[in-house]
Amino acid sequence: MKETIPRPFSLENRSVWVFGGAGYLGQSVVTLLSEMGCRVLCVDLPGRAENFVQTLGRPSAVVPASLDVRDGAKATAFVQEQIREHGVPDGLVNLTFASTAKKMEDLTEQDFDDVNHGGITSTFLLAREAGTAMAERGSGSLVLFSSMYGAVSPYPEVYQAPMTKNPVEYGVGKAGIVQMTRYLAVHWGKSGVRCNCISPGPFPNPAVQREHPDFIQRLSEKSPMGRIGQPSEIAGAVAFLLSDASSYLTGHNLPVDGGWTCW
Repeated sequence: MKETIPRPFSLENRSVWVFGGAGYLGQSVVTLLSEMGCRVLCVDLPGRAENFVQTLGRPSAVVPASLDVRDGAKATAFVQEQIREHGVPDGLVNLTFASTAKKMEDLTEQDFDDVNHGGITSTFLLAREAGTAMAERGSGSLVLFSSMYGAVSPYPEVYQAPMTKNPVEYGVGKAGIVQMTRYLAVHWGKSGVRCNCISPGPFPNPAVQREHPDFIQRLSEKSPMGRIGQPSEIAGAVAFLLSDASSYLTGHNLPVDGGWTCW
């Protein structure tokens, strides 16, 4: 008899923590998850999550919280406190990142180390703390965030002045997230905890879209689909990786890039 999952895409009544939830892509993720019936903890830098959640009009579904994930001790304590108060989450999504926006020639040793800490180390601490609790319970799904620039180098012709190409330390960190995803997937594979990551392609924020239309056109022309991505297209991928529809998928890096990394 064939085994079936009654509602493979359902996330109703699941608890999901979204770090970076008030950012450009994070807002779409939080909104979709709450619409799908999740209880969402939206975490961001002080004040950002609170301001965003006020605009949603779903006070019972989305709870805001403030945290700077670059402070490892505070991040670890935050996860422990939330687990004590609300229990182990069913899912954790981390959209936080770090970058300098400097040219490689201007990047200092301290800059490089600071970005690695804010991107790789902070992700590791959050994932380890929550993932360990999930493993003890026997279930959970972690969704980390890499980037197309964790797999390929920025295409120079796209980044004509005044735009600057994505910095080297950002790409190095995002490549590290892909490997971390694989490691954690194997580490907790037999404990019922899945770990996957998403690599967004060109998703420039509204200010860039408004102020630099020529840049948006060059991004669109580089993409096989001929356009930039929309935030809802990231949110759908997150929902899939959190749901039972992806129950046999772990250690995977899912590019959501309009085919950018195909060539």
